[in-house]
Amino acid sequence: MDTNKWLTPAAVVLAGLFIGGAIVWNNQHPAQAGAGAPGSGAPAPTANIADVNTAGEPYIGNANAPVTIAFWSDYQCPFCKQFEEQTLPQLKKGYVDTGKAKVVFLDFAFLGNDSITGAEYGRAVWKLYPNQYFAWRTAMFNAQDQEGDQGFGNAASIDKLDATVPGLDAAKIAADVAANKATYDAAIAADKAEAQKEGVNATPSFVIGTQLIAGAVPLAQFQTALAAVVK
Repeated sequence: MDTNKWLTPAAVVLAGLFIGGAIVWNNQHPAQAGAGAPGSGAPAPTANIADVNTAGEPYIGNANAPVTIAFWSDYQCPFCKQFEEQTLPQLKKGYVDTGKAKVVFLDFAFLGNDSITGAEYGRAVWKLYPNQYFAWRTAMFNAQDQEGDQGFGNAASIDKLDATVPGLDAAKIAADVAANKATYDAAIAADKAEAQKEGVNATPSFVIGTQLIAGAVPLAQFQTALAAVVK
């Protein structure tokens, strides 16, 4: 059998994405074309945390921490799950818990309806139960299964998960999402606009100082970026 026929351009692209540790917003979910797109050969756009509007966004750490890490994610993205479970705890221990930095969570919901639903619920949890937000977020990524609208992530499944997180009233959260869906959707769209402004077109992505990091990269890469801005 000629196996070469299976090595389609799409397969090559998919393999490249998984090797890179990020899910890219491709032509099916078109990002702004131009400099910095993966494989374009053009220089990456200049990112600057000072230009990212983080007002009202969920975060962990001291509100007045000297360094802000902007983090765009999708609740359906497997590489976001990898980062949240493997690298974020280390960043939290070394930088957030010590008061050196805070992590601000922004939505880049593009993998389907469940992505948007998760982002809406995240905003409701942050509004109603900010002290439980991080525990809820951790539970969301722990529960993640198939990418996209194929498994966990619709409203009914998130309602069930909410009922298991201490301190949350699942019915109250669901009612808040229903009442404020338009407001939350506008905020989610604004997060995506902020991402594109900074040259973000993949999840997970981060801006630290003037550096843009794309993908679930090793902790050492974050440490290098933070060394340039942590005093």
